[in-house]
Amino acid sequence: MKRTTSWSGLVALVGAAVAVAVIAGATGGHAATDAKRPIVIGWAFDSKGKMAPFDDPALAAARIRVKQINAKGGVGGRHLVIKTCDTQNNDPTTAKACAVRLLAQGAKIIFTTCDVDYATPVVQAGINRGVLAIAPCIGTDQMGPKRFAAKGKLAFSFGNVAQDEGSAMAEYAHSRGWKTAGLATNTLLVYFKNVVQAFDKRFRQLGGKVVDRESYATGANNVHSAVTRLNSHKAQVYVTSTSFGELPAFVSGFRSLGNKTPIINSWAGDGTYWVTKNPKVTNYYFVTYASVFGDDPSLAVRRMIAALKRAHAAPATGGFLGGADAIDGIVTAIKRAHGSTKGSVLAAKLVRFHRVPVLGGRISFSGRLHTVFGRDYRVIEINNNKAHLKGLIRAKVIPTL
Repeated sequence: MKRTTSWSGLVALVGAAVAVAVIAGATGGHAATDAKRPIVIGWAFDSKGKMAPFDDPALAAARIRVKQINAKGGVGGRHLVIKTCDTQNNDPTTAKACAVRLLAQGAKIIFTTCDVDYATPVVQAGINRGVLAIAPCIGTDQMGPKRFAAKGKLAFSFGNVAQDEGSAMAEYAHSRGWKTAGLATNTLLVYFKNVVQAFDKRFRQLGGKVVDRESYATGANNVHSAVTRLNSHKAQVYVTSTSFGELPAFVSGFRSLGNKTPIINSWAGDGTYWVTKNPKVTNYYFVTYASVFGDDPSLAVRRMIAALKRAHAAPATGGFLGGADAIDGIVTAIKRAHGSTKGSVLAAKLVRFHRVPVLGGRISFSGRLHTVFGRDYRVIEINNNKAHLKGLIRAKVIPTL
């Protein structure tokens, strides 16, 4: 009886061992297959609408960066694949459908457009599934828990947070010895407002004096009124954050009045596509990701610009860099996560980024700020409609707004 029981136990143990081996073999094979599968990045973007000038260059740069990374073996032996969906001018219903489609196609990370309001349907679709949501160039602190609550821990932007940009602008003004400033706020976007607010706070911290604060709005035809009021206050620099039709009107407004005082703008004022022929743009400055004028200090950035030109996607502003930097940042996060693409795991790695190298330089995130800060901004000056690199500036302090 005892012998029979022992024999039965042995048979049971052997059977269990065989079963475990079979299961382990099957599981191991499946894991090995997963390890070789590409990492799918879903990219919902606006191809021809109002956000296309921002979305298209970022996507073009990301595609080139992915090709470069894959040529070197990918990420842990896995290639990156970008699958896209056109949100058709960021129609909310279409944008949400795009996100759902991309997730169904296996997207482990989802990219969205460069404005947080337009991005919201895509972001929510991603974070509700536990997927990391990334914007290449949103410039506010809204891309994170501040807007999307607890699930916003999965939302990040590789744009420059407005507080950092505004602070860098103030520190540059201080370094030039400009001690008085006149401020003009375009009230259209949170980004526009936050840049000027950050300049205001940091400039005064540095001992500067704000002599006047004015506002205007895109489409309201009140830029010239703001310029006239500012012109009546002597300042060593005028400050704004704007683009669209208001930018040429703002700059030419001062110059038409004979006021040659320096004007400084944020990344919103990048490029020379907007410059007026009469009067020509002179003594105008802006901070940006990269110089697209052939003189960026980074060889890697200059090579990326050359690659974009060969791909017939020559960038008009430095904003293209957000797409390439985002790919670099994601690759670093995946490597630090030992190959995991789980949203919460990658988010935990991203918030620990401190001066992490990407194509454009070094970037940081934090638990509070899920949008890039700590970038070495390129300061560009335009004189007689010709742009050139003036120098680099990195904000030492990020004002709390």
